[in-house]
Amino acid sequence: MEKRISGHTGLLALIGSPVEHSASPLMYNYSFERLGLDYAYVAFDVKEQDVKAALDAMKLFHMRGMNVTMPDKVEAARHMDELSPAARIIGAVNTIVNEDGKLIGHITDGEGFVNNLKDHGIDIKDKKIIVAGGGGAATAIQVQCALDGAREIVIFNKKDAFFERTLQTAEKIRAAVPECKVNVYDIDDVDKMTAEMQSGDIFVNATIVGMKPMDDQSVVKDLSALRPGLVVVDIVYNPEETLLLKDARAAGCTCVGGKGMLLWQGVSAFKLFTGKDMPVEEVKERFYGK
Repeated sequence: MEKRISGHTGLLALIGSPVEHSASPLMYNYSFERLGLDYAYVAFDVKEQDVKAALDAMKLFHMRGMNVTMPDKVEAARHMDELSPAARIIGAVNTIVNEDGKLIGHITDGEGFVNNLKDHGIDIKDKKIIVAGGGGAATAIQVQCALDGAREIVIFNKKDAFFERTLQTAEKIRAAVPECKVNVYDIDDVDKMTAEMQSGDIFVNATIVGMKPMDDQSVVKDLSALRPGLVVVDIVYNPEETLLLKDARAAGCTCVGGKGMLLWQGVSAFKLFTGKDMPVEEVKERFYGK
């Protein structure tokens, strides 16, 4: 890559914490080189309290854009000059485009989630979907699934700083898509989660539980909730097979890992950054073994 770096090279980055596991730099830099685009993409470990400073640096260095991962998505949205309609509803961003010093925040997580399932032959229309988590990615998934025709969404989250926001998200979904039933429960209510999963179609872990260094943990405490016919999706992609997915596979569930969601949300972000289409099939073959 160093042979194509020049004084004109545009900089893009991922911010969040942790980020050392991220496959985004490989995916983006390969695509830039493949298409002959003069950009370079790096990852910076940025804690939530330092997000504003990172965005100030983005303007100072005239960076073209940033991707934002956990736990920075909600905080980043607070400092945007403009939000896309979806990002405004969700209150989080995962993609920021710098238009001559004007920072425009987008959210492509939900679209990436739905397109990843489609890529695995799974349609969310008319399905009951249980989502663990209330952060930016979880909210994007909940909103997108409702907009794309899910019949019911059940949200489990800890009664922490995100819980009130989760209740507000549920109200926004009900208002926007009244035909979609939405309920919110405490994630520590194991019996309730088990009951909802036993009558559900798709279960999604949209928390950081299972990600290194928490790779010995799972959000599902009662393994009787896992059964054949249930689709289990984990948005964590390092490790590639989380403890949740190992347990789900052993129980006969259909399992979908998080790498595909990263790919498909990245496809949308790449278009926002460059105006070009990512070479999706080449990226899948090179980095995802497909």
